[in-house]
Amino acid sequence: MAAISLSLSPNPSFTTTTTHKPYHPLSTPTFLKFPTVSPSTIKSLTHAPLPQTPTPRATFSTRAAASTTPSTTFHGLCYVLGDNIDTDQIIPAEYLTLVPSNPSEYEKLGSYALCGLPDAHSTRFVVPGETKSEYSIIIAGANFGCGSSREHAPVALGAAGVAAVVAESYARIFFRNSVATGEVYPLESEVRVCEECKTGDVVSIELSESRLINHTTGKEYTLKPIGDAGPVIKAGGIFAYAREAGMIPTLTSS
Repeated sequence: MAAISLSLSPNPSFTTTTTHKPYHPLSTPTFLKFPTVSPSTIKSLTHAPLPQTPTPRATFSTRAAASTTPSTTFHGLCYVLGDNIDTDQIIPAEYLTLVPSNPSEYEKLGSYALCGLPDAHSTRFVVPGETKSEYSIIIAGANFGCGSSREHAPVALGAAGVAAVVAESYARIFFRNSVATGEVYPLESEVRVCEECKTGDVVSIELSESRLINHTTGKEYTLKPIGDAGPVIKAGGIFAYAREAGMIPTLTSS
């Protein structure tokens, strides 16, 4: 602790004297008494193991578990087209106001399928006044379904009774819409089948074997496997597939 002395002389000065208290190490006060414990008296705590309850996990059952390729066969008359068939030819924009979820308007969409084809196609895909086509399989060239991204295009074909389209290649958005809606199978051919088949030929498609058979000419063609898209289309589209697989709840009426 510091002590200060003051001088009253004309020239005052200050002197500081510092005194230190002796340091005492920290020690236990005498009035606190702690018992001494021998190490031998300390016992370790024991407890019974808790029962192991398995954590519940979501399980999914899907029809695609056994095979990603549905064992489906399509048989019927084919309708042959060329390259670059766009969505405006498949279903013109003036009919896009029709709502596919409405059954009557869904049928109307089928009656307008491929009505946008140029006059060079003398054979109508759907006979005027009808809602279904007699051609259940379409065979086309490259870039089928190009143009705008309207999902009405595969819906209109499905509504007209088309089961599958066999093309040399597809516009990506048409392929995706076909899978998402589950309306038609967009199958790709290894060769230009459209140059070897004619409208009205009787054909079959074996999905499990990825094979197209033209019974009129007797020729067979190898198709590219549909892969994981097959079960989605077979279920009726991406939402129907998700419900079957348990990915989203199934709506039930109370």
